[in-house]
Amino acid sequence: MTWSLSGAGCSGTSCGTLSAASSDSGVPITYTAPIAVPNPATVSLTAASATDNTKTGTATVTITAAPPPISVSIAPPSASVQSGNTQAFAATVQNDSQDKGVTWSLSGAGCSGTSCGTLSAASSASGMPITYTAPIAVPNPASVSLTATSVADNTKSAVAAITVTAASTGSVSLSPKRGGLVVSQSLTFAATVTNDVGNAGVTWSSTSGAFSNQTTTSATFTAPSSAGLVSITATSKADPTKSVSATIGVTDLAGVRTYHNDLSRDGVNSHEYALTTANVASSTFGKLFSCIADGAIYAQPLWVPNVAIAGGTHNVIVVVTMRDSVYVFDADTSPCVTYWQQTLIPSGETYGNYSDLGSEDIYPNIGILGTPVIDSSSNTIYLVTKTKTTGTTYFQRLHALDLATGAEKSNSPVAITGSAVFVAGDCEGGTTVAFNPKTQNQRPGLALVNGVVYVTWASHGDVNPFHGWVVGYRTSDLSISGIFNTSPTSTGVGYCRGGIWMSGGAPAADSNNNLYVMTGNGVFDGVADFGDSFLKLNTSSGLSLSDWFTPFNESSLDQADQDVGASGTALLIDQPTGPVTHLLVGGSKNSVIYVLNRDNMSHFNTTTDMVVQEFAVNGHSFSTPGFWNNRLYYFGVQFGGTQVGQSFTFDPSSGMFTTTASSQTPSGFGFPGATPSISATPEGANGIVWAIDAKNYGTSNSGSHTAAPAVLHAYDALNLANELWNSSQAAGGRDTPGNAVKFTVPTVANGKVYIGTRGDDDTQTNGTRFGELDVYGLLPN
Repeated sequence: MTWSLSGAGCSGTSCGTLSAASSDSGVPITYTAPIAVPNPATVSLTAASATDNTKTGTATVTITAAPPPISVSIAPPSASVQSGNTQAFAATVQNDSQDKGVTWSLSGAGCSGTSCGTLSAASSASGMPITYTAPIAVPNPASVSLTATSVADNTKSAVAAITVTAASTGSVSLSPKRGGLVVSQSLTFAATVTNDVGNAGVTWSSTSGAFSNQTTTSATFTAPSSAGLVSITATSKADPTKSVSATIGVTDLAGVRTYHNDLSRDGVNSHEYALTTANVASSTFGKLFSCIADGAIYAQPLWVPNVAIAGGTHNVIVVVTMRDSVYVFDADTSPCVTYWQQTLIPSGETYGNYSDLGSEDIYPNIGILGTPVIDSSSNTIYLVTKTKTTGTTYFQRLHALDLATGAEKSNSPVAITGSAVFVAGDCEGGTTVAFNPKTQNQRPGLALVNGVVYVTWASHGDVNPFHGWVVGYRTSDLSISGIFNTSPTSTGVGYCRGGIWMSGGAPAADSNNNLYVMTGNGVFDGVADFGDSFLKLNTSSGLSLSDWFTPFNESSLDQADQDVGASGTALLIDQPTGPVTHLLVGGSKNSVIYVLNRDNMSHFNTTTDMVVQEFAVNGHSFSTPGFWNNRLYYFGVQFGGTQVGQSFTFDPSSGMFTTTASSQTPSGFGFPGATPSISATPEGANGIVWAIDAKNYGTSNSGSHTAAPAVLHAYDALNLANELWNSSQAAGGRDTPGNAVKFTVPTVANGKVYIGTRGDDDTQTNGTRFGELDVYGLLPN
């Protein structure tokens, strides 16, 4: 058949169009209505038989106006969105009579799924906005297509072009950003990302060690099992070009358990990585916190890592006071945490008082004065208390306390009495010389050598009678292993003396367990009496004098009160390849440094000293020198004035010191000078000399005067002229410690420095804090 169209109001294509002019019977064709509606609006569609064109069939088609077409648009049509950030989009659908809205989808050549971003909804009504969130990682290429498709007519859609850019996070900060850790210990870090609109946070990384409990803004870092510097980095997820790092010094220091760090008494912590000559400065180093105690802290604070205490594992600092109290503080936590306190005063007794002893040099309280010693094998603190009845009967006791709890160990305490401690001698008019708990001053630090705690004594001022005593107590049961007295016999000078006080220094000891002490003014005969002498004591069977040295001018030194024993304990220096293998170095009140051969100390010569070396220095010695990297650090005293600290270079090839100072501090120290401590790495880097100017200690033999704050100094150990920092530099008194005490020694460990003070007590009945431990370290931010 053939097909044709006709109408009263149209002709040709204005009546419409056909897909074919002819077709077989039963085969459909398609009629397409014209765009314009004819008038009249009817069109006749005629099919005529091709065999007999007189045979036709007609269909009448009524043409109606078509509805307007659906169209879709998106606003905005394009956008640039930073990674992790958001952008609102809305689709408008024209001629969607049933308001079916659109569906949304994302696509891109460089992404798929969520790597193209995410949408807050999969569909929306016309004009209703949705939120697009850009991916954290920028796709490559960075273009993403956002498509809105009409639900009513899925052939109708619109596309918005999105360009994903890296977020501008501004900055990443980290807390803490510097500090110290003991090997295998943990520290929590917190990161802050500015302009992190998507709250994507950071990723964590480190040069060694491991992380746990990681979140987008915090992580717990566990230090490695070996010492050194570790860098911890927090990197912005939104913008990986933004990151920040913290430098942590990891130490394997076993502890500062004895006076001046070790039995050689050199004052060196050679396991210090956190403190450097660059970061010990006012902007990055200062006072972190203080711990309050009941009395002045004369003894050196002692530091012990990894103590099982209070249900956890902590680094602790041990402090003793002049009111016979012992404190164990957390070494790192601010504000101060006290794990325990023990006041070791029996019922009916109290701590001592200067008024009973004829000397105001230590004022006003007298309790635990000598630096304790801590046994690492049993975590036992050994110390000596001084107490009295309500009258003037005095007692001294050796205590052994558990480090974790403060509990007394077996057989502790032991009373130190004249009935237990005595020697044969006539220096006090009888046949024996007995220990006097009242007059004997336990000033020196204790020493722990080969399972024996050695305690030494001198006097309060020069109030007679007194002697130099050394008594050894076995750690196994606190029984006495040996007794030595420096002045048991009378030689007609009218006194005994020969005290061992060494300005608070402790006996040194060598690898053969020999002890080395120095004595003050006193009787001398070179047989039994050894005032003004360096003594070597054998400990293999009790205590016996095995060698000694006394200056040729001992008599004049004694008469002029220029004793050698005012200096801190001798330093032991071993030089396996030097001309003298085993050296001993000590200062003196007569401004001479003596260098002795420990294997042949040369005894006494009436005209000259047969020593390895002796040389004059500026300043009398009331302190223990320090020794590091072939340098001797000496902080002497000028009576009535100040004296700079100095370093003297040691030549290993000659086994002697250069007698001219290689460097000196920019400013001087007042009496009593200073016992320096040195921190450095094992490789000899970042050597720092720490020293306390305690000139405002507030007491003297002529009475008390107003005490004022101590000043802690830090110097470049290679050049003392380069002062790195001191506690009086920061504005507003930020770093000011408590009021000074005499002979105190700084303890340096794990990125911190600890010093003892008398708090705000000015010794003139003013103040409310009578003891204070001040803790310095790297400022966290």
